[in-house]
Amino acid sequence: MNKANKSSTISFLGIGFLIWLLATLAFRVAGQYFFITESPIVLTILYLAVIPALALISAVTFKKFNLIGLENVLAGVLMVLPGMIIDTFVIQFFEDIFPNMPSSRAATFGSWLMWAYSAVLVTGVILGLQHKTNT
Repeated sequence: MNKANKSSTISFLGIGFLIWLLATLAFRVAGQYFFITESPIVLTILYLAVIPALALISAVTFKKFNLIGLENVLAGVLMVLPGMIIDTFVIQFFEDIFPNMPSSRAATFGSWLMWAYSAVLVTGVILGLQHKTNT
């Protein structure tokens, strides 16, 4: 990070945790409306919508912290880390955490999570490499 410090690291971990928490609460309340595995249209929209949403959140966050080059990659990793760790257990205990969704949707949910985390990581890589090629 520019002026790499503990505060920036904690900030990115906190932002990632907050995004994870808000998304998890949304799926806990209304997940049955999102992961409708019988509807390819709904699933396609869900997979496509997360790309610009998380890319925008990531890019705005990186810009707010004035990151340059590979600092974007590190920030992306720090942002997805809390969710990836916690979601390991969320998927394992899917039925208990999301009683509003049948267990048959756990695989789709896990797949979508990987896709969402990838969107943040790819954004960090693209922005990080973009700066390196412009210098």
